[in-house]
Amino acid sequence: MKLGIVGLPNVGKSTLFNAITKARAEVANYPFCTIDPNIGVVSVPDKRLDYLEKLYTPPKKVPAVVNFVDIAGLVKGASKGEGLGNQFLSHIRETTAIVHLVRCFESKDITHVEGAVDPLRDIEIINMELILSDMESISKKLEKLEKDVRLNDKKTLEQRDLAIKIKKHLDSAKSVRTLELSDAEKIIAKGFFLITDKPVLYVCNVAENDLPSMENRYTKIVKEKFETKEAQVVPICAKIEAELSELSEDDQKSFLKDLGLEELGLNRLIRAGYNLLGFTTFFTAGKDEVRAWTIKNGFLAPQAAGVIHSDFERGFIRAEVMNYNDLWRLGNEKAVKDAGFLKSEGKEYLVKDGDIIEFRFNV
Repeated sequence: MKLGIVGLPNVGKSTLFNAITKARAEVANYPFCTIDPNIGVVSVPDKRLDYLEKLYTPPKKVPAVVNFVDIAGLVKGASKGEGLGNQFLSHIRETTAIVHLVRCFESKDITHVEGAVDPLRDIEIINMELILSDMESISKKLEKLEKDVRLNDKKTLEQRDLAIKIKKHLDSAKSVRTLELSDAEKIIAKGFFLITDKPVLYVCNVAENDLPSMENRYTKIVKEKFETKEAQVVPICAKIEAELSELSEDDQKSFLKDLGLEELGLNRLIRAGYNLLGFTTFFTAGKDEVRAWTIKNGFLAPQAAGVIHSDFERGFIRAEVMNYNDLWRLGNEKAVKDAGFLKSEGKEYLVKDGDIIEFRFNV
C-alpha cells in the first residue's frame, strides 16, 4: 500500500510525514520547500503480530508495511506546471490512494498560501488541479483510441466508449471516483491511471487545543461535505504526532494519556487506509518467522498464497487455517487443534482477517 500525502503548501504535510516515519524531511515556512518526494516505509502496528512473536519466539518478525510519499505542495495551476506541478502530479499517479491533508487550524505564525484558512476552498483547489490533470490525460488517451478504433477491435471500442464517458464526467468538474461504473468498466479505467480514480483520505490537521475530540468547526464542515464511501475523513494533530514520534513507547503512552487520547494518530490513519482500500491481514507463524500479510477483502486461499509466492498459488493443494482469536483464547496451537478450530481448507476458502495459515502446495 502506497499513500501519497498531498495538499497546499504549509498545511503540515512534511510535519505529518516526519511524525509517521520518524524521518527528517525538510520543514520550512515557505512554499515548495519539498521538491523531490520523500518516501518512508512504516511498519503497521499490530498487537496480534506481537503476540505471535511471544508465542512462537522466532528469530524474525515481519510486520505489514505502508509506504508514505510526501509530495510537494500543489497550488492553483499545478496541472499546467505552476509550482513544478507536473512533476509532483506524476508522483501521485504512482500511489494506491491519496492522503489529502487540509489545514483546519488558525495560526498567525504559519503563512497560508491563499491568505486565510478555508478548508473547503483548499480542498477544491487541489481537487480541481487533479481533475484538470486527468482531463489532459484522458484527452490524450482518447485521441489515440480514436485513431485505433478504425481497426474495429472490440477491446479498443470498449476503451474508447469508457474514455468518452469519463471525459464527460471530468468536464463537469467531478472526480472519476464519483462516477458510477460497472465492474468491467472499473477494470478498464484502472488502465487509464487517472489520479481522481484513486480513493482519498481527507486528513484534517487540527490544533493542540482541539484535543482530545479533534473536532472544530472546520473538521465538521469537511466531514459534512466530503465524507463518502470512496473518501473518508480522519482528524489528526500533526504537531502532536511529531512530538510523540520522538518519545519512547512508555513515554508515548503517558503523553497520550495526559492528552486524553487512546492511540497514535498513525494507527487511526493506517486503519482508515485499510478500510478505504478494502484490505485485510492474515498471518504466517512458525519457529523461523512470524509475518503479517496484506490482501484485499474477498481473496480466496490460493490468491492469498500467491501474495507470498506465485508458486504457492500455482501449486496450491490446501490451507491449514486457524484464527488468531481462537489461538489467543486457547493459548497454543495444540489446544486450538484439540478444540477442532484448526481446519484444512480448499481452493474456495475465503480468507478472513486474523487467519493464521500454513499453505500446502506442490510445483
